[in-house]
Amino acid sequence: MSTVDVVNTKNEKVGEIELNDAIFNLEVKEYLLHDVVRQQRAARRAGTACTKTRVEVSGGGAKPWRQKGTGRARAGSRTSPVWRGGGVVFGPKPRDYSFKLNRKVRKQALAMAISARLQEGNLIVMDNFSMDTIKTKDFVNVMKNLEVENGLIIDDSSNENLNKSSRNVNGFQVLGAEGMNVYDVLLHKKLILVKPAIENLEKRLSA
Repeated sequence: MSTVDVVNTKNEKVGEIELNDAIFNLEVKEYLLHDVVRQQRAARRAGTACTKTRVEVSGGGAKPWRQKGTGRARAGSRTSPVWRGGGVVFGPKPRDYSFKLNRKVRKQALAMAISARLQEGNLIVMDNFSMDTIKTKDFVNVMKNLEVENGLIIDDSSNENLNKSSRNVNGFQVLGAEGMNVYDVLLHKKLILVKPAIENLEKRLSA
């Protein structure tokens, strides 16, 4: 078990917590993290790019000019790809870029991403992060106290005041424990776990 200090919003130590090594202290396999990040980004692609082939372009019913005797190159249709306004050869069509990865692999990769942050010394555990009002300045002050300039905050409860206070601050993101994912963990330099979210995470990743 790894022991980590628990701090408050003023960055004062208020206790300690033991973290499960099976989740928070794994050997990090970069290829596994790469596969999961690639899968997440592929799933987010819209895949809506679309061009028209020579069959779909309007026009082209009549032969532009007779085959011989004009001195010009022979032409059969105005929708030919070599003509301006003609169809596109091998252009993009709507497609689904997503691919499947086993659930066990995704869970293991998330645990590795969390472990990487702990091993780097970039994991912070807070006892509580409740905000009475929606105030960006208060959120910024807490981050200054914690000496965090770029971070992902994982809270167990739906803290609307925290969400709204942080959404206009560049470099920060707030997620619930159920929405935590490999891409967002690796995207931010610091990982801030609110203490109640840890139990939720352990249940999710050990099931």
